[in-house]
Amino acid sequence: MKAVVLYEYGDVDKLQFKSDQPEPPFGPNEVRVRVRATSINPIDWKLRSGAAKARFPLQLPAILGRDLAGEVVDFGGDVIGFKKGQRVMALAFGTYAEFTTVKANILAPIPDPLSFEQAAALPLVLTTGSQLIERGVQPQPGWTLLVTGALGGVGRTAVHVARKHGGHVIAGVRSSQRNDAAKLGAARIVALDDDRDIASLHDLDAVADTVNGETIVKLLPAIKPGGVLGSVLGEPKDAAGKNLQVRAIQAAPDALRLYRLAEDVARGEFTIPIAKVFPLEEARQAQDFAENQHPNGKVLLIV
Repeated sequence: MKAVVLYEYGDVDKLQFKSDQPEPPFGPNEVRVRVRATSINPIDWKLRSGAAKARFPLQLPAILGRDLAGEVVDFGGDVIGFKKGQRVMALAFGTYAEFTTVKANILAPIPDPLSFEQAAALPLVLTTGSQLIERGVQPQPGWTLLVTGALGGVGRTAVHVARKHGGHVIAGVRSSQRNDAAKLGAARIVALDDDRDIASLHDLDAVADTVNGETIVKLLPAIKPGGVLGSVLGEPKDAAGKNLQVRAIQAAPDALRLYRLAEDVARGEFTIPIAKVFPLEEARQAQDFAENQHPNGKVLLIV
């Protein structure tokens, strides 16, 4: 099969396109999927470079990729509820390839209105954004909460989910993104690169953070005593010792939640933009573009 293989940590030139890789086997509870599209996420280049190897060491050679959109081609004897040719998506592993194997219980059908390309942009960001709110922040109706990086895929999902939970949602973006952020449906927009905007924030019930760094340090005083800081980037060291509930989450597959949020996307309730599409054999260029050009949307690989 075709696949992009990483043989050693390093720059994008360490990604090798191969056309002679063995198809992955599947067990009794697993499904083999013909990958039609996948997308590139920050974790991919952090894994490739070795920046994330302390937390997520790879067994090299490795095939990267977390987002899966494709078709069922075969499955184990204990699998029920799927049929050959069915369009499916998942937060999976090894998706920079023509085929991958997935546990059946993490697979979700692709809603009919969505193409493979649209579906490939969804699994990681929908799962992470929803769990940031529902497992990290755990908001109560009426809470005022700020989502940082609100125009990213995770941030867009977090804004949508927080609004669904009855939150008074503030979208935190860069000054240059104000006009685009107006389409998110948040109650208010603040520029996180403007100290005056940050100073206007106070008594927040929660912050759902997707950016960390100096931004979250500046925002900590805006959270009311006993308030919540949810993060997808680990627990900020500057939050230690403060009167806050800090909950760092790491996304875990949830097929039912993924499907329901994908239905929201299909109905146009919110969007995950696609910036650019590359063929699988151009994975090097695609990763370089996603990492260094900071596109306003997902970068896809078509298999």
